[in-house]
Amino acid sequence: MQNTNQKIIDAIIAKAEKICPDSLALIGIYGSVATGDDYAKSDLDLLILIQDDEGWKLGTGFILDDSGIGYDIYCTNWDGLRYDAECHHAQISKLMDSKIVYVKKPEAYDELCRLRKQAKDFLQSEGRFERVNELIDKAKISFANSYLHDTLSQVRIDASDVMLCLLDALMLYHGNYFKRGVKRTFEELATLPIADEFSCNLRKIPTCKKVSEIREVLKMLLSYAEGYMQKPQEKQEPSAGLAGTYEEMYSNWRNKVEKAAAENDAYSSFMNMSSFHYMLQDIASENNIGTYNIMEEYNPDDLEDDIRIYDIYLKKYEEVYHKAGIAVKRFSNVDEFVEDYLNS
Repeated sequence: MQNTNQKIIDAIIAKAEKICPDSLALIGIYGSVATGDDYAKSDLDLLILIQDDEGWKLGTGFILDDSGIGYDIYCTNWDGLRYDAECHHAQISKLMDSKIVYVKKPEAYDELCRLRKQAKDFLQSEGRFERVNELIDKAKISFANSYLHDTLSQVRIDASDVMLCLLDALMLYHGNYFKRGVKRTFEELATLPIADEFSCNLRKIPTCKKVSEIREVLKMLLSYAEGYMQKPQEKQEPSAGLAGTYEEMYSNWRNKVEKAAAENDAYSSFMNMSSFHYMLQDIASENNIGTYNIMEEYNPDDLEDDIRIYDIYLKKYEEVYHKAGIAVKRFSNVDEFVEDYLNS
């Protein structure tokens, strides 16, 4: 196999010299052949880095009948490597671990090393948590699609998307990436401090025979992953920076909740209460202001009661104001406001 692989690499170099001598930058080997995890039917994974569109001509796919092995000679351009270096996923072994076996342009190798360092630095930075959130959001979309689709075939595809996104998110969360193939997934997961239940649920998906079963396991996977992969964050104590938020909550929704109750308009009450809840939740994500479970208490059967609930939570938040040394801006009339506004 080693002789076959070398002949393929030599052929790529020779073809590049023949049809696009300025296109090929370097060639590297990654995957099972590079890690020593190959077997009799392993193909050859190559990083064939090209400089321009002419280089795409080097790509091809073929099958060797004498060995029964299929090969895909796939080229990679700089855009592809730069995307990988931004760590939008955890499948970046081609960038990070390729063993370089041929260099046509030394400056290309220097740039490859720079991108490797960029990716390494990113994996240790706070920025990786943004990628994690993006991947979890993608997983949620595929999970939602599993409820929109009816066929077992399509729901299985949705499940695969969820699994791939969550696996990438887990690796990036821990500042890591996948270094080996699919068959070694669970060995790599075992290096992470995650609950066994997550890996067990991953294994369940391929054995599910009903759409309902897949959806249930996906829900467990997502629930665990979202709870586990929370960005470590120190919440700050309430400060003067919260000034104006109480007045905004009162202005935006308080009287609308009262009006909705008077008109028995459950839709308006619900939407206004949820907006109030969302704003408090957003503030609580960065500030130590306690918990506000407004929509847990929202009462669709008694909209008058929702006014009471609203006022209770406004009062609770007013205590946050006092703790931060902020006074609620209240005026007896508009003239009093104007005088204060012009003179402050």
